[in-house]
Amino acid sequence: MMTDWEQRYRGNDTPWDKGSAHPALGQWLAVNAGQMTGEVLVPGCGSGHDVRAIAAAEPAARVVGLDIAPAAVALARRHAAVAGETFRQGDLFDLAHDLRGRFAWVWEHTCFCAIDIERRDEYVQAVWQALVPGGHLLGVFYLDPYRGDHRPGGGPPHGCSLAELADRFERNGRFRVVEQHVPPATYEGREGCERLILMERLPASP
Repeated sequence: MMTDWEQRYRGNDTPWDKGSAHPALGQWLAVNAGQMTGEVLVPGCGSGHDVRAIAAAEPAARVVGLDIAPAAVALARRHAAVAGETFRQGDLFDLAHDLRGRFAWVWEHTCFCAIDIERRDEYVQAVWQALVPGGHLLGVFYLDPYRGDHRPGGGPPHGCSLAELADRFERNGRFRVVEQHVPPATYEGREGCERLILMERLPASP
């Protein structure tokens, strides 16, 4: 069953929203100051914590948060802007033409694990289309979100393996992995369950 993200936000049923940006993002931005410049896309931005963290750390960057749920975008816009970041309602899988081939960076957090597994190749292509050649995808990928009654096949968040990520992103020459590691900082309860991966967008057509 497809998740009704608008209803989830309207009902305040958003357990993935921890009230702050992912700790690994803040740490990466601090260590790599001045690297995430130009235009930056944050798909599935929700209430915009990660968008604002990037905008605050890199004021010269032009950060766009994208979410399919109008209620999420409205929630993000209610926060005080920190550096001219913007939010748009839209579907990553039907990306507006003015968002294609535009971004130097895409930040991934909780979007890939939230979409239906059957759409993951579409996600890869959509991110490839959003980036300029040589642009970068930086993301925290949730490998093992399963706890208690939440098991594989039970709905988002969906887990993945490093082998699956390598297959989906690197086949057909779309991306190459530049570096990856276990993020030293994360939300409580996710220790050791994620990978922070930096990829470069290659010019080959998908």
